[in-house]
Formats: sequence, C-alpha cells, structure tokens
Amino acid sequence: MRETAGSRQKAVGRKLVGVSAWSMVATLCLAFTAVAQEMTAHHHVDAEPSAAQGNTQQRQDWARARLAKSPRHQEWVEVKYGNRTVKCFVVYPEVKKKATAVVVIHEIFGMSDWVQALTDELAEAGYVAIAPDLLSGMAPNGGGTDELAASNNGVGQAIGKLPPDQITADLNAVADYVSKLPAANGKVAVAGFCWGGSQSFRFATNRPDLKAAFVFYGTAPMAKDNAIDKAALEKIKPGVWVYGFYAENDMRVDATVPPTIEAMKELKKNYYAATFPGAGHGFMRAGEPDAPEPKAPIAKGDEAADKKAADDYQKGLVAYKANRKMRDDAWIRWKQLLKL
Repeated sequence: MRETAGSRQKAVGRKLVGVSAWSMVATLCLAFTAVAQEMTAHHHVDAEPSAAQGNTQQRQDWARARLAKSPRHQEWVEVKYGNRTVKCFVVYPEVKKKATAVVVIHEIFGMSDWVQALTDELAEAGYVAIAPDLLSGMAPNGGGTDELAASNNGVGQAIGKLPPDQITADLNAVADYVSKLPAANGKVAVAGFCWGGSQSFRFATNRPDLKAAFVFYGTAPMAKDNAIDKAALEKIKPGVWVYGFYAENDMRVDATVPPTIEAMKELKKNYYAATFPGAGHGFMRAGEPDAPEPKAPIAKGDEAADKKAADDYQKGLVAYKANRKMRDDAWIRWKQLLKL
C-alpha cells in the first residue's frame, strides 16, 4: 500500500507505528499523471445500471444474512427538515460510553443491502452509524431507492439529477440528527463510497464541525474545466481531516489524486491518501468476506469458449482475492483513523 500524508506527519504517524499489517511508504503517487474527467457534476454517473443490474446492485443475500444475524439494534428513521423527509438506516453499537457518529454515504446504486451491512459493521466497531437514502422522495410515487430500482435505470438517472444543494442539506440534517442522539457524543464523521466518496469529500467543504471525511475511491470537488476546485477545498476548516482510500486499478479516480495532493498541500489542508495494490474500484464491497467467490466454469465442449471462460474465471479469482485482502487492510486502517 502506498500512503501520502499532507500535513499529517508526526502526530498521526506516531499513533500508527507498529502496525504489522501495514507498510508505511510516503509517495506522491507519481505514476498517476493524467487528470480524469468528471462525468457531469456527480461521480460515476456514466455507469448507470440496467434494471436487472440495478436490482443486483441493491440486493445482496449475503449482506441481508449478516444483518439478520447482527445482535445490534437496527432501526429505520425519518429525518425531516423543511419540505424534505430523508429515510435513514441507523445501527447502535454495544458500548458503555457515548460514541462518535459516522454518516455513511451510499454508492451510485443507492441504499443497498451492502450499505446497510457496512453500517452494521461500523456499529460493531463502536460507532453510532447512520446511512441516509439520498434518493428519498425522488421516485415518481414519492419513494426512494426501492421504488427507483424497479424501473429501468431509475437509480442511476435519479442520482445524476440530485441537486448538489439538496445533497448538502440532506447530509447536514442527518448529521445534526445523529449528533444529538442520546447515545452519541456529538462528534460526527462521514464516509462515502464511489459516488458517495466524492460526496464525502464535498461534504468536508460544507460542514465546519466535521470530525473527518473518509473518501473511498471518490474524487475531490472538480471545477468545470476538470481541474481540482481549489475554491471549494479552501472552505475545509483547519481541524477537518480528509482521508482518501484508493484502488490501484482505478485510473479514472487515481489520476485525480496527485493534483488533489498538490492542491490540499498548497491550501494547507489536512489530507491523507492511501492506494491499495491490486484492488479495483469498489473493493470495499467486492472484498466483503461474505461476498461469493467467483465460480469455476463448466466446460461445454467448445474449445475457444471454454478457454475464454477459464481465463475470465482466473482473472476474476485474482481480482476477488486482491479485493478481499485490500478490503481487510483498509478496514484495519479505517478503524485506526476513526480513533484519532
């Protein structure tokens, strides 16, 4: 894993010394030189799922099974402000003291079973975790992800049309709500994945009292010319840390990391970037322990087709194992950073 710490340096570094699972190597990720284009104002909107793919991306039996076995208290709540009602999934940790809260921002696939399972994993680690469905009220009949997932490309199209100011207002309302829960200590961090990772970075520019923003394979705010939006980054308060978790095999996102490092350094903002070798975009979901391993193909007697199927299987297996290891490594680091 390659790491870069902006103004992090001594204080945080000392707390991470001695962790055998990690090799701490400072780098500026010089291999990444081209600046990726941002697809509209939102991250990854170019990859809208079909109706069948969308349902697959939202529904994972293995994630549901984990939630069913969890001993932790789970509940759905409605966070209301103005004329908006945001449906949220909350999981409470089994701890003796009041806990820090973590707002989980979903991927382009909306409120999935995996997002809920990850929210439970955060609670297992000792945090009050809350995942808002940012598509709440955006479906034709007033529903959210569930209603949109039933229509062709409904989720992806709706994500792409979300007004940025509405996203910020929703997240602020959710952060306000969770920070005031009796079980919470008032501190709030945010974590997002893919599209949600970009929104997590963006939220750091809009929430002055945020403890930290965890950006999983998402980009920094981008200007219209596809350059890093320094005006937005300037709004990040001195006490806010932004932690970026990136996959090695994800150049579309990785290409934005070096200019982000440069911009954050120039503006004297707190930024930490780690790149996970062998991992692909979405490795936190793809590498889940309960996610099914690729199945070996059954030969059908067509030599060329069988060879291609076997090659594809081997590639998929290598990717699965890499994502699994890097997901586990990332969780170790994430939990360390949450404690700082």
